[in-house]
Amino acid sequence: MLLTPHARSPRRLKAAALLASAVAVCLVAASAPAAPLGVGDRLFPHLGNPGYDVASYDLSFTYPGSNSKPLKAVTTIDAWTTTELDRINLDFAHGKVDSVEVDGEPAAFTGAGEDLVVTPGEPLPGGSWMRITVRHTSDPVSAEGRDGGWVRTTDGLAMANQADAAHLVFPCNDHPSDKAMFTIRVTAPDGYTAVANGLPAGVDRVAGETTWTYRTQHPMATELTQVSIGRSTVLHRTGPHGLPVRDVVPTKHREALEPWLEKTPDQISWMESKVGRYPFETYGLLMADADTGFELETQTLSLFERDLFTEPAYPKWYVESIMVHELAHQWFGDSVSPRNWSDLWLNEGHATWYEALYAEEKADRPMETRMKAAYGASDRWRAAGGPPAAPKAPNPGQKISIFRPNVYDGAALVLYALREEIGRPAFQGLERAWVSRHEDGVATTADFVGLAEEISGRDLGGFFQDWLYGEKTPPMPGHPDWKSVAIPKAAKGKAAK
Repeated sequence: MLLTPHARSPRRLKAAALLASAVAVCLVAASAPAAPLGVGDRLFPHLGNPGYDVASYDLSFTYPGSNSKPLKAVTTIDAWTTTELDRINLDFAHGKVDSVEVDGEPAAFTGAGEDLVVTPGEPLPGGSWMRITVRHTSDPVSAEGRDGGWVRTTDGLAMANQADAAHLVFPCNDHPSDKAMFTIRVTAPDGYTAVANGLPAGVDRVAGETTWTYRTQHPMATELTQVSIGRSTVLHRTGPHGLPVRDVVPTKHREALEPWLEKTPDQISWMESKVGRYPFETYGLLMADADTGFELETQTLSLFERDLFTEPAYPKWYVESIMVHELAHQWFGDSVSPRNWSDLWLNEGHATWYEALYAEEKADRPMETRMKAAYGASDRWRAAGGPPAAPKAPNPGQKISIFRPNVYDGAALVLYALREEIGRPAFQGLERAWVSRHEDGVATTADFVGLAEEISGRDLGGFFQDWLYGEKTPPMPGHPDWKSVAIPKAAKGKAAK
């Protein structure tokens, strides 16, 4: 995700917490009260659920032709149990559940916090295969005090599920540590076009409606799910190695956007020259007629605000570097996903790094100038948002607020310091090894530290401890003259408020 300039500060959200009644469910008596669970994420304690490992999702949405009415939906989850389960917790917090089946048999269900708690007829043994089918609605109108999930555009819908909002759209194990394969079906009235992650797997037209089916060929985190429904045109071109590149644009803006879209194949080639072959089956840009305040690296189909490309105030080099930021995420964040949200710096730091490196090489915007400025601000960023690898929890009602400068330029600054410390050849080898070793998987900060030590042949424990977890920014290797800019007393007082 990249916050665009007009939204660098977290958007103001209403302070009311999302009520448990956001999930309208059939209340069922149980031997003990149902309770929300979580996988222990430091920043999102109730996100994700233990006890099972999802293999695949099959999502079906029926769009009624209005972006203010709930979609009918069916979510089917195939998973392995990792322990005996008498209840199954799914993350789901914004829709009406009509029925639940486990292995084809009706199951009881109830709501607990932001969880849908399912009770099968008999406990499920550990190590067993299970299929959960939930028939529900998916509401595109935002929950009170909550952003994320469906994004309403001028002509339809798109998705923005980062960091914890996929479960506002469909029942799931909504944590990046549990990646899975996806099949996505979307039915919409004639005149609309639907596109989702992955490659097309069929189009069926019946009685004034069309159903599009898409399948991923690589596992995906729930927060990276994307569905576009709109009066759109899909543009096709070819990237490196015959890679299919498809862009989704509002039909009326097709010609204006084409000069930007045609840059993507060369940008993919540039990224491949830095870190290796593009990791997925397709790529493209989804241009949404919506004011989101951010761009988002949804897997194989990155979400962009159309205005980024049509607003003349944005310099050409800046727009191109933002395109590369979301492209870089396909390697860093999508193919290699964070095991915990505290590892977010690995996503955003690397995407910011390649954004800045592209601007340096293609637009003569020196990386050193940007990193020196970041160094001057780094202590302020750490005070406000925490060290890069130990970010502070999101503000109440503002879960998007984990996306602070400390995990963008503050984290890119860590990578710059690392390159200065171990040298360019070792750093470049580390980058390639990181995305190759952890392709299609999840990884932690400790994994990155260990690989950096392996590639460089050095003990870097002290270096990373200071740069990733220190309250103050350490001295920059090779640049003893770089100084932190002191925080004026007036600014300190305002920030404390």
